[in-house]
Amino acid sequence: MDPAGNLRQDIEQALRRPNLTNWQRTFLTDIHAQLERSRGQARLSDKQWRKIFEILGRATGTSTVPSPPTLRHQTTDQKGSRFRQRFRPRRRRLDRGLQRLAIGFLFVGVVAVGQQVAEYGRGQFPQTPVINAASDMPRFTVTDGDTVHVIGDDAGTRLVGFNTPEKFSPQCQSERQLGERASLRLKELVSKGVARLTKVACACAPGTEGSEKCNHGRSCGTLRVDGEDVGNILIREGLAVPFVCTETRCPPTPRPWCRG
Repeated sequence: MDPAGNLRQDIEQALRRPNLTNWQRTFLTDIHAQLERSRGQARLSDKQWRKIFEILGRATGTSTVPSPPTLRHQTTDQKGSRFRQRFRPRRRRLDRGLQRLAIGFLFVGVVAVGQQVAEYGRGQFPQTPVINAASDMPRFTVTDGDTVHVIGDDAGTRLVGFNTPEKFSPQCQSERQLGERASLRLKELVSKGVARLTKVACACAPGTEGSEKCNHGRSCGTLRVDGEDVGNILIREGLAVPFVCTETRCPPTPRPWCRG
């Protein structure tokens, strides 16, 4: 779904464009997060592909595969032709039998390889994706320093109370670098401690919760690791700044990392 990582690179380049709408930026960010979590193997719907191509400014296009050339056999004498006609029905039955046998072996091989890959993946990548350790809590992956994605949800969950530098649409190179550090630090905190994610109401106008008018359709939540809010940890380490909203609205998002 992500040939040679090109789609992720194209999305990262698109996220640097200043003319994207908030919805387009959020949509591309969520798609990029899905591709990163799945190592480029996320299965995207036709509607998602159309939106991606629309934002990237490409036409979906179609391609046709030329049919193989017709094989021409040189004719022999009439006796050879009668011999082929006599044995052709038997050969066809034999070909069909061999095809069924080959399909059966192929199916068994695919199942066996799939099981081996699954076992290998569990052994080699125990922390990918990063999930919370509390089994009774929603399972989630880390998107960036202040956003996670609950498995099964269509949109991400914005962590409240703080803001981290942007790594997908930064205003300067230093912001991108700090955004990467904040994201890695959050993954480290979640992987080494007991994480507890709690969904909370977003600071939006009444009746807009869950819509594009409220936090771009994302949920809101708090994340604690070993009992401490991760926002306090990231603020203390210089990887985030406070971002406190009222019940129905938020102040302008603080982004001080490119000043001076």
